[in-house]
Amino acid sequence: MITENSEIKELAIEGISWKAKQYFQLLKFRLSALVVFSGMFGYGLAQQGAFDWTRLGMFLLGSFFITGSANTINQIIEKDLDKLMARTKDRPLPTGRLSVSEAIIYSMVLAALGSALLVWFVSPLVAGLSLFSLILYAFVYTPLKQISPISVFVGAFPGAFPPLIGWVACTGSFSTEAFIIFSIQFIWQFPHFWSIAWIGFDDYDKAGFKMLPSAGGKNFKSALQIFLYTLFLIPLGILPAQYGMTGMVSAMVAIISGVFFIFLAFKLLKSGSKEAAKKIMFGSFFYLPIIQIAFLIDKI
Repeated sequence: MITENSEIKELAIEGISWKAKQYFQLLKFRLSALVVFSGMFGYGLAQQGAFDWTRLGMFLLGSFFITGSANTINQIIEKDLDKLMARTKDRPLPTGRLSVSEAIIYSMVLAALGSALLVWFVSPLVAGLSLFSLILYAFVYTPLKQISPISVFVGAFPGAFPPLIGWVACTGSFSTEAFIIFSIQFIWQFPHFWSIAWIGFDDYDKAGFKMLPSAGGKNFKSALQIFLYTLFLIPLGILPAQYGMTGMVSAMVAIISGVFFIFLAFKLLKSGSKEAAKKIMFGSFFYLPIIQIAFLIDKI
């Protein structure tokens, strides 16, 4: 009898643990963590004097919950499309490991918790901006992916909000500096997402996603636009130093990183190969945290 009870308890624990892993996958942890890091960057760059660690911690936790909610809603909307793509067909919703109703409740709980933390510990303005970002990402960008390449432009707004929201969370207001760090992340997303769309073009095509800027897909025109957007990163990377937010050391880091990014985009322009697109994608993963950390270290 004791053995049977122990086995039942073990099975129950295993079941709970398995279920928790499915919910965890809905968060898209690495993407959510990148969003939170960008928010922390904006907060840290704006900070003058000692940190209010409770306020910062609750801002990061609230942001993580709302980002997780947005990612979950995205997967709910794209459940049937995810079944068609190799990289997404094993997610919890397409496989049926979680039901749509479970995911809806989960997303609502995450959004409510995140909003409550932001309103209580940070400000209603920050909570409102975060929820606006969620709505723009989940309910505008997500359905647009099947309609027009303009979806990337629309999606770049919620994608660039984290550092701006972080600045507002720290200072309580908008400023030119907030829009500078927003602009850097906004422009960065075009070569980042277009390189991903280039690599996964066949998968995206199965789902009817129109992500690359040219109607022809993987062609010279798309590669040219990727290249042109990387050019803007150099002047934008210098602006924090010009506005007295950071020093010239981080400006040099931004210039060097930008030149390297441009070089990778030029290689794609020349070859049009999947390998060149992969190098841009991996380069973009390094570019943003490198310059953000440099800005923080070099903060005046």
